[in-house]
Amino acid sequence: MKEIKLKLILMYFLEFAVWGAYLTSLGSFLAQNGQAEHIGWFYAVQGVVSIFMPALIGIIADRWVPAQRMLSICHLLAGAFMLCAGWYASTAATLEFTPLFSLYTLSIAFFMPTIGLSNSVGYSVLTSHGLDTVKHFPPIRIFGTIGFIISMLFVNFTGFQNTYGQLFTSGVLSIVLAAYALTMPNCPVNKTNEKVSVSDALGLKAFSLFKNPRMATFFVFSMFLGVALQITNGFANPFIQSFGDIPEFHGNWGVENANALISLSQISETLCILLIPFFLKRFGIKVVMLMAMLAWVFRFGLFGLGDPGSGVWMFILSMIVYGIAFDFFNVSGSLYVDKQTTPDIRSSAQGLFMVMTNGVGATIGTLCAQQVINHFVNSQPAGLARIEGWSTSWLIFAAYALVVAVLFFLIFHDKPAKNSTGDIRKAEIESNASDNPEGMI
Repeated sequence: MKEIKLKLILMYFLEFAVWGAYLTSLGSFLAQNGQAEHIGWFYAVQGVVSIFMPALIGIIADRWVPAQRMLSICHLLAGAFMLCAGWYASTAATLEFTPLFSLYTLSIAFFMPTIGLSNSVGYSVLTSHGLDTVKHFPPIRIFGTIGFIISMLFVNFTGFQNTYGQLFTSGVLSIVLAAYALTMPNCPVNKTNEKVSVSDALGLKAFSLFKNPRMATFFVFSMFLGVALQITNGFANPFIQSFGDIPEFHGNWGVENANALISLSQISETLCILLIPFFLKRFGIKVVMLMAMLAWVFRFGLFGLGDPGSGVWMFILSMIVYGIAFDFFNVSGSLYVDKQTTPDIRSSAQGLFMVMTNGVGATIGTLCAQQVINHFVNSQPAGLARIEGWSTSWLIFAAYALVVAVLFFLIFHDKPAKNSTGDIRKAEIESNASDNPEGMI
């Protein structure tokens, strides 16, 4: 059992190290190379490709190609395109939006499905070895966050947070994981000689989860909360560095090492992941998700009120609550979805969760956030006026998260089964699916 857990730990470490190399620092690299008004597009495209790619790749992993092999193929392609993006950025005299964005998009198109695929591999391996996913998954998943942190700090202290070096770092790590994924235990595909409908063959059976009112509501609010996911990833770094234009903060450690300061968010994640089993068992998914939503309110609000000087404690507190905001939503949500599915649609269901959160939600969120920031920040001259614009923007985002939290509290009703630990009965979902034997929606 220890060997299996160690293999999964390294897989998650590499998975999120790939992402950590650029996710929180790409905005600063773009801003310093004349692409400040396009930052939102680079983060929104993660959502655009997540609308269809995770579901499509999940279908293939469910029915034809074992998940661990699909994980390898996706990382090989993602890494290759990211290396090409880094090569272009390193050789271009002037950075142009179209070629960089195109290469980056191709890389992201194959990377985003790997988040759901890695979860599918993890759940499949743990289940095949008779281990409870709610109990054993979070302590393994925590090493993904550790990988993210180490990658962030590497990029920060090498000076890559403002250069194309972050793209090369991500690409190399992705290629390494492509090779390592082939060593993972086999994840069986759902092969059958029985005649299946077209909709089942396309993996649309996962959409039968929408027949359950609670699951439909859960997915809708996952989309609403997904709006918040990429905002600080894209804009926190350039926001903190913008204080450097004010003499009072020039040379400030936090301003010069924004990525290291932001890494406190991921350190908080490592601790909060370990709290998930307790909170899910003790309070159920509604309370856990509501805690995540309120944490987003504080995440944004504290950014709007703080600064890297005397108000740095607000920044630090914002980083601390991020662990609850992200983990109690993303990890708990993934576990919740897994408990509602049967093995034949596990990868498809995880892909569907990605579609709603990192797909539709994150796309809307980053594009809207870019418009808000263009209006309140980029339209202002560097200095105090721009900082005030940032503050207004963060408070607008906080107000949005508060509205979502209130609506979720009023609308979503979770009714755990007797003697359960807060999970919904699989039998109920299976019953819904049986009402729709052809997999039609």
